[in-house]
Amino acid sequence: QVQLVESGGGLAQPGGALRLSCAVSGFTSDKYAIGWFRQAPGQKREGISCFNVNTYDGNTYYANSVKGRFTVSRDNAKNIVYLQMTNLKVEDTAVYYCATDPDGSSCRDASYDVWSQGTQVTVSS
Repeated sequence: QVQLVESGGGLAQPGGALRLSCAVSGFTSDKYAIGWFRQAPGQKREGISCFNVNTYDGNTYYANSVKGRFTVSRDNAKNIVYLQMTNLKVEDTAVYYCATDPDGSSCRDASYDVWSQGTQVTVSS
């Protein structure tokens, strides 16, 4: 049904950049929420960005920890959501996930039901 396949990530130096891709498919409604999350070992999962498609305000929201450094974009023709990460910091090291709530709930209040497999991002000098 709904599937999210994530790619990208890898190793970067502090101040560097990486771009994650999230290929989405299987939506039966044109209204849904997309979120980006990350989790480091021993730490709680952190929501870092989200937006709604065709419902609510459609704005992209960013956590303070990444605001001004990370940018979300979309390629509608390819059904891919991107997370462009710049000015990376060591504390950005984590497994990154994209996720969706297909019922169209506000992305900041959504119950994310479907998750990507996750990709490792490591920032180290």
